[in-house]
Amino acid sequence: MKRSNHGEPEEEKEMTFWEHLDELRGTLWRVLVAILVTSIVAFIFKDVLFDDIILAPKSKTFITYRAFCKLGEWLSMPSLCIDPSQFQLINISLAGQFTSHMNISLVAGLILALPYALWELWRFIKPGLSDQEVRSSRGAVTVISFLFILGVLFSYFIVAPLMINFLGGYVVSESVSNQIALTSYVSAITMMTLLMGLLFELPVLILFLTKIGVITPDYLRKYRKHVVIGILVIAGIITPSPDMFSQVIVAVPLYALFELSLLLSSRMFRKKEELTE
Repeated sequence: MKRSNHGEPEEEKEMTFWEHLDELRGTLWRVLVAILVTSIVAFIFKDVLFDDIILAPKSKTFITYRAFCKLGEWLSMPSLCIDPSQFQLINISLAGQFTSHMNISLVAGLILALPYALWELWRFIKPGLSDQEVRSSRGAVTVISFLFILGVLFSYFIVAPLMINFLGGYVVSESVSNQIALTSYVSAITMMTLLMGLLFELPVLILFLTKIGVITPDYLRKYRKHVVIGILVIAGIITPSPDMFSQVIVAVPLYALFELSLLLSSRMFRKKEELTE
């Protein structure tokens, strides 16, 4: 609440539609600038972006493969030692490498700028929320950013290496060698990374749907078995390897996300019931 020159409180002036539109335009502009800046930074550091990040899962020295090898030695399962260097990356179009560089820089810029973008959007919608809604959604930007980054890291260190190892080494005949186009490799990595980042937002989505009354904890418990089957199917699609161990590695974190979603949904449902009593 603002105060007048005489120290008396006065009501804040409600913004008009055009003022709201102008504020939204400013918010989106700042978000776009942030993405542009982070994308340019990623574009400049091309060697780090490609050699140390994007192309790293193709090397057998990648940290995931070394960890799997050590685990395989401990479990007496030599099949866990993965050698992904069974295919060669090639460029088959004139602008292929430049296009891949641009696409990866943009994706990296989106990931890096996400926390700031969420904070800007939160600043825009906050004035329209009640005090109770502001308190209950405190820390939402941090949680959403954390879950997305966690999904990106899970994809990069677990899902992508397993996918690259299987699909890159799969052959239908010994007379056919795998020479993968760079654009295909980059597209698979980026799409899987963004997909897992969004998938890890499941607890936030379930919490929101519970809050607005679309689903209940009992509904989630009723279809828990169906969710387990669905997760196994997703794990089989993400890691199309006949190795059951790889599918379990992917399925367990996804099921843990569901159980976390169920826990948060139960807490939100209890709070809603307490408020209505």
